[in-house]
Amino acid sequence: MNEQSCCRKKAVPRSEEERKRLIHRLNRLEGQIRGIRGMVEQDIYCNDILIQCAAVNAALNAFERELLADHVRSCVKDRLQAGDETVVDELLATMQKMMK
Repeated sequence: MNEQSCCRKKAVPRSEEERKRLIHRLNRLEGQIRGIRGMVEQDIYCNDILIQCAAVNAALNAFERELLADHVRSCVKDRLQAGDETVVDELLATMQKMMK
């Protein structure tokens, strides 16, 4: 991969389908967060709010898994094929941060 690679610029040209999938997930997360805020504003029972928080965490984890899979299939694969093995250390560092 050359110096103009998608990942080195810190920008990724995503397909329209991929972009739509990711934005759809983010829109759902945004709606869930607004719902939780509404629950707090309405003094809803704490346990019910906590259950919704768990649902948001699960949805965010699903978003991260999808984005990580896309990253490995595109940027990581491309950089490895170009002989850039530093991408492995970058990926491992990212995964360490994700698992905190």
